[in-house]
Amino acid sequence: MSDNRYKAVSVLLVEDDDIDAMGVQRAFKKLRVANPICRARDGIEGLQMLRDGTAAHPRLILLDLNMPRMSGLEMLKEVRDDPTLTDSVIFVLTTSKDDEDKAAAYKEHIAGYIVKSSLDNGFDDFMKLLDHYWRLVEFPVREK
Repeated sequence: MSDNRYKAVSVLLVEDDDIDAMGVQRAFKKLRVANPICRARDGIEGLQMLRDGTAAHPRLILLDLNMPRMSGLEMLKEVRDDPTLTDSVIFVLTTSKDDEDKAAAYKEHIAGYIVKSSLDNGFDDFMKLLDHYWRLVEFPVREK
């Protein structure tokens, strides 16, 4: 990912499970993804990082659903209701196969819903998907 367009996109991983967070971060390193990545452990921390600019714009959010304090679905609703955050690109990365969770997430205009157990090669396959996504999709650039 040597194109400046890729480097401009920051990634916010909102994940309470340390093992899964390490798996995502390891996949980033293995595939040489240069985008800055920061981690929040729940929805409250994730919202704070979005609002204080820790996860700079343009941004992509990798969001777990089952977390303490504020769930991923609750955070998703907050992001979509906030005019300064609503243009964030969000992928749900979760253990939940529940159709109600899928419907609720897509209702909030997520880019994709990925069940962790369907990732046969760990997070490497997901990072490859993101790599292809970044190569095809144009992100908006905000004026300062």
